[in-house]
Amino acid sequence: MDQADSPRFIEVRAERPVTGGAMLAYDDGCVVLVTGAIPGERVRVRVDTRRHHVIHATVAEIIEPDRDRRDTSGDSACGGQLYRHIRYERQLTLKSEIVRDALHRIGRFEEVAPVPVMGSPERGYRLRARLHVGRRGLGFLRTGPRDICEVTTTGQLLPETERVVTELGQRLGCGGSVRTSLSHVDIAENVVGNERVVHYALRRRLTYGCLAEAASLPGITGVTVCPARGGIERIAGSPTVGDPVNAVMGGVGSTGAVLRRHAASFFQANRYLISELVGTVCQRVSPGPVLDLYAGVGLFSVSLAARGESGVTAVERDRLAVTDLRRNTRPFGTRVGVVGASVESYLSQRTDRIIGTVVADPPRAGLARGLIERLVDLHARTIVYVSCDPATFARDLRRFREAGYDASDIQAFDQFPNTAHIELVATLRR
Repeated sequence: MDQADSPRFIEVRAERPVTGGAMLAYDDGCVVLVTGAIPGERVRVRVDTRRHHVIHATVAEIIEPDRDRRDTSGDSACGGQLYRHIRYERQLTLKSEIVRDALHRIGRFEEVAPVPVMGSPERGYRLRARLHVGRRGLGFLRTGPRDICEVTTTGQLLPETERVVTELGQRLGCGGSVRTSLSHVDIAENVVGNERVVHYALRRRLTYGCLAEAASLPGITGVTVCPARGGIERIAGSPTVGDPVNAVMGGVGSTGAVLRRHAASFFQANRYLISELVGTVCQRVSPGPVLDLYAGVGLFSVSLAARGESGVTAVERDRLAVTDLRRNTRPFGTRVGVVGASVESYLSQRTDRIIGTVVADPPRAGLARGLIERLVDLHARTIVYVSCDPATFARDLRRFREAGYDASDIQAFDQFPNTAHIELVATLRR
């Protein structure tokens, strides 16, 4: 559709959810991907874009509403709100359908049982948030035009964190050079919410005077910065947040070890589901050596060691995460070995075979075919595969099946309520 054209509207009936959060509909031979609908609803939609026979559209009017539609207020386009018009129990059903469809179409599984999705409280669930700087302060990005929107309307953060974000945004108004020099601001906190680090990522050089003011705000325990040249520097307070390992494991074990991480290191985002996810992964590990790929700061490696596992090898390439990983595994001595390298380079150089378990938690793109072949060559008894994308999850499960592994015990976690994101765990056995 030409940008100069006046908006075009069509009426469609939403049929089913698809990966990414839209609902599938059809119009005159075209696929219509509708934002803001619920399967079964008759809606009038505004055509946003059209390419060949695929239309992207947004609901403008509900003609026949579904009984699971709920009242909402605020900005529906603000990040993390794509499903918020849908009753929460129905959201979980839709996400199960998305996974089942991906396993059938992409994974080529002939018979797929409904995949259970573990729910989460909808408010205050985020342990980590990436914020962007606008003229009126800090906020999430809106979908579509890259505008800033208020985080307080989304409910994703704790009330205390919302207050910190608001006050921090006001402090960053100390000069236009601050706004233009900042790429983004990360906030990370521990599960109970009494430790909170603010991390600034710079796109150009900037004196730290204004940024250091964040340390004086109540509720902030540390401030760090990533200069334009890279690396990380501590401005004030503690540069990390941490949780007792046994708390992350849901009270299992009595270890006094603490899982600490910088705000810029990747970590699971949902405070309410982290122990459920860790427990699910750890319970699926077979006896014998364990290889933890894409180990991050050691969420699974450290938890496994705390459960008594030995012979754990954790592989991670991000230098900051490796720093956290080495510190977190130190209390367990030789039971956990840390390899600071990419998974690709590590597997290409490894010649021995393991007979226990591989835990793999790759980025959204999943595992390249060559990596799957190398994992198969290890002859692991069990592979525990953790994924944040149903499409690549289904693709990789198909490739493992072709190599002789059967997938079972697929479990989904609603790490991001009111969004289309899904975290998945599957057990693969030879």
